[in-house]
Amino acid sequence: MHKVLVSACLLGQPVRYDGRASGHPDMLQRWQGEGRVLALCPEVAGGLPTPRSPAEIPGGQGSAVLEGQAQVLTVTAEDVSAAFLAGAQIALALVRRHGIRIAVLKSGSPSCGNLQTYDGTFSGTKVRGEGVTTALLRREGVQVFSELQLEAAAQALAALDA
Repeated sequence: MHKVLVSACLLGQPVRYDGRASGHPDMLQRWQGEGRVLALCPEVAGGLPTPRSPAEIPGGQGSAVLEGQAQVLTVTAEDVSAAFLAGAQIALALVRRHGIRIAVLKSGSPSCGNLQTYDGTFSGTKVRGEGVTTALLRREGVQVFSELQLEAAAQALAALDA
């Protein structure tokens, strides 16, 4: 049985920057009941508190943060890149330790976003891009889905289990 890395906020844990959770979809609850889920909030794992200042990546590209070409900045311009990078490395270690090939991570997040992230202006504007953790996991060959793509994630998981 293959395990799935899941953003802790999607499992009802109050670890988002605003101290809230992001819901707990039925499919994730089922996978949790099957013992498939490994929960992680990369930002908390990387040392950031809850609640914490909102953070965005100017340009919205987590891969640029991995390459040292961009920073993750809070709304007050504090550079929190080191914590985001540390959290991504913790996620990568979990993936390697447990042979994880699929992750379901929080959409839009500067850590976990898989299709879009905020553009770094704190204006609510999203751009095509991915978070720091997603970028690192994809380099490892992990398929990263958001909570908006649970059916596709389930199909990918079923293909692995077949």
